[in-house]
Amino acid sequence: MVNIRPFKALRPIKNLAEKVASLPYDVLNSDEARELGDSNKYSFLHIDKAEIDLSKDISPYDPAVYQKAADNLEQFELEGWLGREANPAFYIYQLTMDGRLQTGLVVCTSIDDYTEGKIKKHELTREEKELDRIRHVDVCDANTSPIFLTYRGKEAINALVDSWVKENEPEYDFESFHGVEHKVWAITDSYILEDLSAAFKEVPALYIADGHHRTESAVKVGLKRRAEYPEAGPEAEFNFFLSVVFPEEQLEILDYNRVVNAPIEADFLDKISANFDLEKIGEKAFKPEEPKQVGMYLDGSWYKLVAKTDVIPNDVIGQLDVSILQEQILTPIFGIEDIRRDNRIDFVGGIRGLSELERIVDSGSHSVAFAMYPPTMDDLLGVADASEIMPPKSTWFEPKLLSGLFVHDLESK
Repeated sequence: MVNIRPFKALRPIKNLAEKVASLPYDVLNSDEARELGDSNKYSFLHIDKAEIDLSKDISPYDPAVYQKAADNLEQFELEGWLGREANPAFYIYQLTMDGRLQTGLVVCTSIDDYTEGKIKKHELTREEKELDRIRHVDVCDANTSPIFLTYRGKEAINALVDSWVKENEPEYDFESFHGVEHKVWAITDSYILEDLSAAFKEVPALYIADGHHRTESAVKVGLKRRAEYPEAGPEAEFNFFLSVVFPEEQLEILDYNRVVNAPIEADFLDKISANFDLEKIGEKAFKPEEPKQVGMYLDGSWYKLVAKTDVIPNDVIGQLDVSILQEQILTPIFGIEDIRRDNRIDFVGGIRGLSELERIVDSGSHSVAFAMYPPTMDDLLGVADASEIMPPKSTWFEPKLLSGLFVHDLESK
């Protein structure tokens, strides 16, 4: 029921893969990216965050940035750092972090599957971020970063992927950021390509795990190309976008924690106690061990918060831990209603650990931190199946898919 197809990737030559591959553009700010790019001329950040090669006072959204990205992409190919495949292929992308392995298939997915609801979302997008990637994809005429998709696993797909991994040597094999091992295999056998495409036609839906803005921008550029080139037909490359699809049982969602910069009133703990059982833990960090628990760091001490039964809704969104925190603490106590735009709240991915929450609060920049229990994959799929939207910053996936290992040329310029 979903349509995937192989593509002619533009990808690093074997001995440069580790140097080219970079963290995704949206997990680094410009200063962090500039530091990494300055020390590595091969880094894909020169394409995905091209402002690092321009004056520091230029806006990341300046037209010159998008043109620089396109120029750098062309230069990477001219230098021979990136090579273009002669024939379409699927790719297996395997990541191992802390002994946990996840194996995905790099494919092109259909913009029609997205517009028809076969590729499902669980988050809203912000217009300015969406416009940024639309301009980037449009000017580069390429999908430069993959969308991270998942699906309810199928044994037939797992068997085909596992067999190829066992019988073939990887194209890339290196360790990168946070000690994650990355391996890539190219599938070029026409029979296996056909078998995998056929197997995915038995998959009823794909789900966006990470990359909602990239998905929206890829789809909108594709629709724009359709209007510009009506004679191209449904098989034109711009009707498809770059994705990596993983079976959901291999994925893990980490906590996405909150730090708040707002005055703490004298009766703050009393207000918390109205809807949570409150226990002071002390200096030892408290990491929630099950749903409906929250760790709170305030004035050098950790607290364990357990939501009282009568404040836990039954609906698929309301029962999420991030929703309970929002409805019982952030909105009524701090007046924070729109966490996507309120500058009194920031978010810290679980990969940084609870010590980062302590550091932020102890620095004085924020007054209190909340350590969350992460939603499960069943939560994510259930929300998407119900056509509902999770609160912003609900999910943090690790390990991150690196950018630069695969580029999908839209072939419209």
